[in-house]
Amino acid sequence: MVIKFKDFKYERPDLEKFEATVDELLGEFDASETVDDQVAVIDKLNVEFDHLDTMATLASIRSSIDTRDKFYDEERTFFDENEPSFTEIQNRYRKAITESKFRSELEERFGAQLFALSDNALKSFDPSVKSLLQKENKLSTQYDKLLASAEIDFDGKKLNLSEFAPYTQNPDRQVRKDAALAVNGFMGEHLEEIDDIYDQLVKTRHEIATTLGYKDFIELGYIRMNRIDYDRTMVEKFRKQVEEYVVPIVTELKERQRQRIGLDSLKSYDSNFEFLTGNATPKGKTKDIMNNGAEMYKALSPETDEFYTFMTDRDLFDVEAKKGKEGGGYCTMIADYKAPFIFSNFNGTQGDVEVLTHEAGHAFQTYMSRNITVPEYSFPTLESAEIHSMSMEFFTYPWMELFFKEDTDKFKFSHMADSISFLPYGVAVDEFQHVVYENPELTPAERRQEWKKIEAKYLPSTDYDSIEPLESGAFWHKQGHIFGAPFYYIDYTLAQVCALQFWKRAKEDFEDAWKDYLALCKVGGSLPFNSLVELANLKSPFEEGSLESVIDEVHSYLNSIDDKKL
Repeated sequence: MVIKFKDFKYERPDLEKFEATVDELLGEFDASETVDDQVAVIDKLNVEFDHLDTMATLASIRSSIDTRDKFYDEERTFFDENEPSFTEIQNRYRKAITESKFRSELEERFGAQLFALSDNALKSFDPSVKSLLQKENKLSTQYDKLLASAEIDFDGKKLNLSEFAPYTQNPDRQVRKDAALAVNGFMGEHLEEIDDIYDQLVKTRHEIATTLGYKDFIELGYIRMNRIDYDRTMVEKFRKQVEEYVVPIVTELKERQRQRIGLDSLKSYDSNFEFLTGNATPKGKTKDIMNNGAEMYKALSPETDEFYTFMTDRDLFDVEAKKGKEGGGYCTMIADYKAPFIFSNFNGTQGDVEVLTHEAGHAFQTYMSRNITVPEYSFPTLESAEIHSMSMEFFTYPWMELFFKEDTDKFKFSHMADSISFLPYGVAVDEFQHVVYENPELTPAERRQEWKKIEAKYLPSTDYDSIEPLESGAFWHKQGHIFGAPFYYIDYTLAQVCALQFWKRAKEDFEDAWKDYLALCKVGGSLPFNSLVELANLKSPFEEGSLESVIDEVHSYLNSIDDKKL
């Protein structure tokens, strides 16, 4: 019998009962005389951890679908407040396996990655920072709720932030500018509040890091992000390569856009309007997009057909923008049901199809690796997870006509241009966070000035046309990752370089590229980033020349298209 998402059962976990069960099983673990006995206990513990994660995930999904739902809002608050306690309990398990007398045998059974992840979890937590972690969670949720609360009067309607996207692409320049003024009017009204939330987050995170014995939050941030086989120096070199090879090409693409849409100068509110004949838009409503998705994934492979049918039959999509719904899009995994879930905010733009294929890439990976019994391997570390999502956007190119009809070429040009135009912004967000956490004493105004300096380096053609608070360096205020998931952003740029390699390979030999992608999905998070890249027969973005070679290929592709005719 198929159980639909609305029938997935939620109940608040009993913290004391959970703790007692884990401690009892850990007693059995310590008393085990063979590695097989310890494996049996680990399997039982994983059932407990999966159930806890399922409840936290259900509360989070249902609260993000409707932030006004008091019941799930309270349940989400429960997890925010108690997550440090749950982490402390789970860390007893991590400590037990890393100190096991059978550690080497356990590593052979479960893989070394589990132990690397466990070591990092132990390094990033201590009961002494529990109250600070609770504060961090609370501040992050406060930011999410503030942006979700937007009800802005525009075009005779009350719109949330996600619903403005079509106006930013309107052929009428005045409409685009008015939309930017309306959105930034809301952001400006809340400038001090957002600055204050972030100021508290930075100081709280710095205090957590120093309490744990680190010099600053950057050290702790890399551990939290499980950057196991690369470091800060490698990231800095990668950013430098983006500055050197990508920024000039993106500046050239912006100039092509300016000429294409016939403007004297390109303002920030023009950036989403790409063609005089209008941007590519999906033809039809949400239902049509989802039905086209079914046709596409049926044609792509037997595995994607099975996956999409599984998702559709169980209502594991919530994709339309609506009042009270959080912005953005995400995929998560509901462990007890071995069910991925996709959340997004469709708004009638090409982004609807992009977010569908992107989040479906995440969901497909979790579906293909759902029978791996180690919960920590459900998703890979974040920069690896983004390879699956971004690559899926390119693997689905042959079926884009289903969604865009006569706009298909326009969509592909726009999507590819956006893919490399994103790289400088992605590294700018990363560099900004390094500056912020190196200098936690900066005032909010000084942070915004630092953003302006970084923006001038990576995004030199940006012109805000004196619109505040953008002109004052507050563009990053709408980038949720900076608030809720520090240092989670360079990941997208690293993955984009890998995804573009898959695009290049798929043009040459689609079946061979897809075979490697499928192999990558099946191993889940059982390996660190560079090992997964190697398994997929890709070049690491950190490898000298790998960025330059793939960017040259994309540049040639874009130059082969007469975009003025689109």
